[in-house]
Amino acid sequence: MSQNPPNLRPDLAPAARIHETRRDGQPTIGMVSLGCPKALVDSERILTRLRAEGYAISPDYAGADAVIVNTCGFLDSAKAESLDAIGEALVENGKVIVTGCLGAEPDYIREHHPKILAVTGPHQYEQVLDAVHEVAPPSPDPFIDLLPASGVSLTPRHYSYLKISEGCNHKCKFCIIPEMRGRLASRPAKAVLREAEKLVESGVKELLVISQDTSAYGTDWPADQRRGLTEQPITTLARDLGSLGAWVRLHYVYPYPHVREIIPLMADGIILPYLDIPFQHAHPETLRRMARPAHAERTLDRIAEWRDICPDITLRSTFIVGYPGETEAEFQHLLDWLDEAQLDRVGCFQYENVAGARSNALPDHVADEVKQERWDRFMEKAQAISEAKLAAKVGTRMDVIIDDIDEDGVATCRTKADAPEIDGNLFIDEGTEGVSVGDIVTVEVDEAGEYDLWGLIAK
Repeated sequence: MSQNPPNLRPDLAPAARIHETRRDGQPTIGMVSLGCPKALVDSERILTRLRAEGYAISPDYAGADAVIVNTCGFLDSAKAESLDAIGEALVENGKVIVTGCLGAEPDYIREHHPKILAVTGPHQYEQVLDAVHEVAPPSPDPFIDLLPASGVSLTPRHYSYLKISEGCNHKCKFCIIPEMRGRLASRPAKAVLREAEKLVESGVKELLVISQDTSAYGTDWPADQRRGLTEQPITTLARDLGSLGAWVRLHYVYPYPHVREIIPLMADGIILPYLDIPFQHAHPETLRRMARPAHAERTLDRIAEWRDICPDITLRSTFIVGYPGETEAEFQHLLDWLDEAQLDRVGCFQYENVAGARSNALPDHVADEVKQERWDRFMEKAQAISEAKLAAKVGTRMDVIIDDIDEDGVATCRTKADAPEIDGNLFIDEGTEGVSVGDIVTVEVDEAGEYDLWGLIAK
């Protein structure tokens, strides 16, 4: 049984799942969705609108009247991946509309691919629809083309991403997301809850809450809208989502002091005891050069406090190694911090320049071979921590959600400590008769690896 690789990128969404049958004469649009879960949600919204207008959705280029490529622009490597996808779509289909984060740089895209039909930026849904209408006018059949109550989903039926805000107010020097997606704009709580209720009613068992800065949700609302609130908006929202009966998992949570309000909800089983927090580094000077809060010592105190309130909490984070100016002493400080923090799930990037990022101009860039060597050492440390933590779970019972069952009856599952694509799995090798994808079952863990677990359905 294969195990998750230690270099699994923490910024990727699951591959889009599209299963549709095309009726005769129905205009068809292909979709390629790259990048993070937030981009996948944008793709779902675009396809929901297109489906309501009578378009069929194709998972590939063959037979499509046009192809939408939803791009990523987070790193230069991601930009290269997006350009490759655009080029492939042009070769295979010829009619290509580009949207997403890289779409914020239309001249850059057209320089490489001048034959594209249109370019729009992130979450510019109307412009994407306009471009589709030009190349393939809608032809709806009012007796057939009905909009599903929950919209088009690109994830398995039993889990779904729930985007609660757009944009970010941070000014990290290595990141250009605020330039591409703008400042924080939180969705109304009623709209979020209405969407979540529809998802749960349609069979979703797990809601993955995402944004650029989840713990800042609602802090951008005007004073009169927040008047009378006794807690932070994200706390109220988390509690309300937890009342719907599905697993609720929080992603992209910055470690503000008010995050402490959320931890009792985890201890009480209202939401999953899981926090995805992008610490990025631990050395105060490195954090200062990143223009991030340089209070790693306080962070360790907060971690200890969270674990005191909710001993079962799982902490996931991402880090950058080889940031400009990072010395060997600063990197060693990070390793020592990781030893003390004992995070459960860890992803790591080697620093890359990104066009437009202020970090490009910093002095003392780290050589590629040094970045690679530090990444290897970091992942070796993280792997050892993960292996020890998973070994301690052998002999315990836990609830898991079943993501897949192969033809041999082997079930790929996730525990409450595992998010799709970015964390580990629990495998059930036998005794899966009578269970289905999306079921939540109790298992007894009988084996552990570096990133994954194995177990049997409890009797």
